[in-house]
Amino acid sequence: MGKTSLYASTILFGGALALSWFTHGTGVVVNDASKHVSIPQNLAVPLQVQAAYNGTDVYFRYRWPAPNPGIFHDMLRFSGGKWEVKGSVVPGSQPDGLHEDRVSMMLDDGSVPEFGRYGGYIAIGDKLAGFTEEADGKAIKDHPYLGKKLGLDEPTKYLPATRKNPNDWASTVPEGEQAKLQAAGYFLDLWHWRAARSNPVGVADDQFITAGRLSDSGRGMYTTNWDGDKKQPRVMFDAAKTGGIKALKWADITGGKVNPEGVHALREDISVPFDPNAGWQEGDTIPRRALRAAQGSRADIAVAGKATWADGYWEVTLKRKMNTEKPLEDKIIRDGGIYQAAFAIHRQATGGRWHYVSLPVSVGFGREADLVATPFTGDAPDWKQASLGVKLFYPGQVSWPHLNSVKHGGATSIARGIPVKSRHSEEQLAHYGIEAEFAGPIRSQWFLTLFAGLGLIAAFGWALLKSTPKSEA
Repeated sequence: MGKTSLYASTILFGGALALSWFTHGTGVVVNDASKHVSIPQNLAVPLQVQAAYNGTDVYFRYRWPAPNPGIFHDMLRFSGGKWEVKGSVVPGSQPDGLHEDRVSMMLDDGSVPEFGRYGGYIAIGDKLAGFTEEADGKAIKDHPYLGKKLGLDEPTKYLPATRKNPNDWASTVPEGEQAKLQAAGYFLDLWHWRAARSNPVGVADDQFITAGRLSDSGRGMYTTNWDGDKKQPRVMFDAAKTGGIKALKWADITGGKVNPEGVHALREDISVPFDPNAGWQEGDTIPRRALRAAQGSRADIAVAGKATWADGYWEVTLKRKMNTEKPLEDKIIRDGGIYQAAFAIHRQATGGRWHYVSLPVSVGFGREADLVATPFTGDAPDWKQASLGVKLFYPGQVSWPHLNSVKHGGATSIARGIPVKSRHSEEQLAHYGIEAEFAGPIRSQWFLTLFAGLGLIAAFGWALLKSTPKSEA
């Protein structure tokens, strides 16, 4: 009986130990496209930023690492005798490399006070695009204000005060209140450089964030190159102006063999109407975005000089009038002012929320700040000043409603207006973002490990009891 108990206790102890060992810290962080989950290998990326101004124009210069130049967005490939769209949005990196590299900057003049303390987190509202629980695009499109009035068709960034209930994307305040907020400066200016859709025509997209992410007035620099009725492109490359190129080759695009300095973007000046009888071959590929000259306020942000990719780094310089005379769409920049900025990049064929973001950075014009803009005379700065190193991080699925809920231990600190920088580093926020993405599985795993640990303790105690000889009276 004693030996039997000893064997049984040893087996029980060993089984509990094995269960505890093999379940501890495993099976939690797993990419799952069905839940829009894809964690990047690198959780942080460095960005270098400089700023300069001459009283008329303001310049921002960005430099960040990118293993490959992402110069393509969605494409149209000729395959099996018909044209097909390639490059749809996916969690993480697009497998064919069809998402363009980007750098963006949100800018505020102090009219959105939460932005200077918490940065872009304040614009991540309820059920945004790419989240596991994502609002339905049709519901957005059918919404009387967001869809019918603003023209949105997907859940985009928005600011808290534009909603009656910040936890409910649909609860927009009345249109008159929206206009009052915007007139008071309650919006974020959004500068958005795209390697495929804006860079070849020398302009960055000019947008702003209020009740949604909206474009400035005027015409954008790209349109969709697709005839839905004929199931074919609208335009193609003009071989007479491209050295005989009427289309790119799919294998060259996916193999990284297209020269970023050569023919790759379907600009207006090198395109002609599409000819379905031009002798198309298997693998011929045409960009799904046709580029054109931007107009109006949307064309305010120019690429200064030339954006370049070399030796694994992008270097992009953007230029805009300090005073665009569009105070409802742009933040007017004045000498002597301090502004707040937050930066983001997309690289390695990622789109949507799979980007790297920064905490807020103060920008001073003749004032001390994190980033001091250098005054200069003449047409362009010499960029001899030191750059500011900004650490970008993967934010995960962390929303403003979540941060202000009981699920977040720092919600009381946010209620008291304590800035995020005083509580968290970028590294901590990256890991917190992953934790938020896997909150359910982590909780289940914790309980499983806890029960296994308790079983281990019980088994150890029982084994010890059974293996100890009983003293005779």
